[in-house]
Amino acid sequence: MSERSETAEELKTARLWLRRPEEADIDVILDVHSDPETCLHNPSDTLTRHEEAEQLYRRWDKQWEQHGYGYWVVGRHGRARQLGFCGIKPMELHGERVLNLFYRFATSAWGQGFAGEAATAVTTWAAAHEPDIPLIARVRRANVASQRVAQRAGLSRARHLDTEGYDGFDWIYVAQPERWAP
Repeated sequence: MSERSETAEELKTARLWLRRPEEADIDVILDVHSDPETCLHNPSDTLTRHEEAEQLYRRWDKQWEQHGYGYWVVGRHGRARQLGFCGIKPMELHGERVLNLFYRFATSAWGQGFAGEAATAVTTWAAAHEPDIPLIARVRRANVASQRVAQRAGLSRARHLDTEGYDGFDWIYVAQPERWAP
């Protein structure tokens, strides 16, 4: 789909702001994605150079231009410092077009419910603005914290959809399990 949906360049929750990434966020993209802990379960996402972060930002920005949504930068109300990223991107799962829910936060933001709160906001936005495209999350078996975030955002495990991913076997969580009945 190359048509843009209604954009939501900014979302708000009780504690968080989510906004479209800007070029000024490239250093934060590098900081979060160069931390070995944040990419432990997805090592192919690890960045080591500023140029890689810039390329990633450009891909994110292109998606926003094409679709009117993408990955949001996440921070706390009243604070300028970014906590991480959460958003959706189109992809295919078993030959069907889906939106993949993504969340990655700095380790300093872990354990405070920020990822679940941001993922819930993005899931709510996707259900309202892209209801015809199923929402999924790909999670590694060992990544229990990420499984909890997907569940907090309203997604349910769909074992029959599990599949090989970039960095290992993906457990699939879905927002509308009835659409994916085995």
